[in-house]
Amino acid sequence: MSPAERSADARLLGAEAEVQLHSADLKKELSLWDMVFTQVLYIAGLGWLGAAAKLGSSHFFFWLPAAVLFYIPSALVVIHLSREMPLEGGLYQWAKLRCGNLVGFLVAWNLWFYSVMLLSELGVISANNLAYAVGPKGAWLAENKAVILVFSVFFAAGPMLIAVRGLGLGKWFHNVGGATLVVLLAAMLFFAVPHWIRGDVAMAPLALSFPAVSLLNLNILGKMAFGAFSGCDGITVFSGECRDPNAARAIRRSVWLATPLVTAIFTLGTACVLVFCTPTQLDMVSPVAQNLSLGARALGIAGPIVPVAMLLMSVARIGQGTIIFNMVSRLPMVAGWDHLLPTWFTRLHPRYRTPVGSILFVAFMILLFAAGANLGAGSQEAYQLLNNAAGICYALTYLVMFAIPLMAKGGKPSWPVRTAALSGFLMTLLYVVLSVLPIIDVPNSTFFTLKISAVIIGSNLLGAFIFWRAVVRRRTSLPVLSPVPE
Repeated sequence: MSPAERSADARLLGAEAEVQLHSADLKKELSLWDMVFTQVLYIAGLGWLGAAAKLGSSHFFFWLPAAVLFYIPSALVVIHLSREMPLEGGLYQWAKLRCGNLVGFLVAWNLWFYSVMLLSELGVISANNLAYAVGPKGAWLAENKAVILVFSVFFAAGPMLIAVRGLGLGKWFHNVGGATLVVLLAAMLFFAVPHWIRGDVAMAPLALSFPAVSLLNLNILGKMAFGAFSGCDGITVFSGECRDPNAARAIRRSVWLATPLVTAIFTLGTACVLVFCTPTQLDMVSPVAQNLSLGARALGIAGPIVPVAMLLMSVARIGQGTIIFNMVSRLPMVAGWDHLLPTWFTRLHPRYRTPVGSILFVAFMILLFAAGANLGAGSQEAYQLLNNAAGICYALTYLVMFAIPLMAKGGKPSWPVRTAALSGFLMTLLYVVLSVLPIIDVPNSTFFTLKISAVIIGSNLLGAFIFWRAVVRRRTSLPVLSPVPE
């Protein structure tokens, strides 16, 4: 090993030791199964069952390559990077240590932007679900701004209070939410499997015919791969809060235990949806509630099924809101450790050892984004644009993650890890390109591309400016030492 390489390794070890020193102040709350259910809840979004069921019987040949080309590769890369750098902050730390402080800060910035946008949506989604549960008389609830605002406040204030209390409480919301998704899949299978076996189905749940290769199908594959299966890195944000002293080992085990559960929810759940309705009959807002309702009706017990299903999905959504809030509140904290944000973001609650400054800031920003999306029709259009851009911002962080084993110095990836990283990088790039370039009819495709690109570039330029100001402030605040007298 050359002197330069030894020096680089020494700097890396010193940086890792500093992060671990800060992490020592955090409570160690997460067991292995806490991490498993957290991953199931964070990755498995039930809305994808309706989107996949729209493909009909060929959905399996979209899920299969999505899992093989993206989900499993992302799991391999996450396990590799967490083994090398099992640090609180996860992907932020990996990017910072392997690619430099600016890249690390922009990764955290894009993750933060995506997560806050996701949380600000929950008010609108919950109002829609409430309208569905009430029935035709409650249709007005979906568009009522006061109702949406109440839900938005709930999804900002509730997770904020839970986050202040810490993962000792929050993990139970994660566990119950993740377990609820498994229970919903079991209920769908209970109603669907007998009909499936008898062949009494609205459409064949699975077809062994490969779909045609087209730009539209590639777009769908990219969205199902990255859109549905991304999130494997989420648990690594809490690396410094694992009970197991060997955080890398706990992360590796949780990833492999969660993978079959997540895959089953997507593939078997989509098949169950097709047992009772065709793609043209599908309720895209609540496909799970519709499926359970039709299944129960076939057995003559339809009465309370829809309200119960909506209640269970609300439980899962509360859990998802809690976990996303907990994750995003750690990002300003770890950036503050590196003096890239004010120390206010790093201050811990004296009893619960949680970053209260960061938590309060995240709650405020969620309410700000939610209020902006609820101002009127024009802002709704702008909000939709921001929402699409947020997904691309999240994908940019994955491009960095997959690039680390391929190009960053200091790592020691094996060829299987490099192959997995290349596959994941290409699938993520496919998602980004086809999200920026519209493949459906829009009034002006060039203007569409320019608008969404401007949001992404503008957001990252703002993040780079904040980073530059932090670096300048840090340099000017360093004490000037007086000459030592001889």
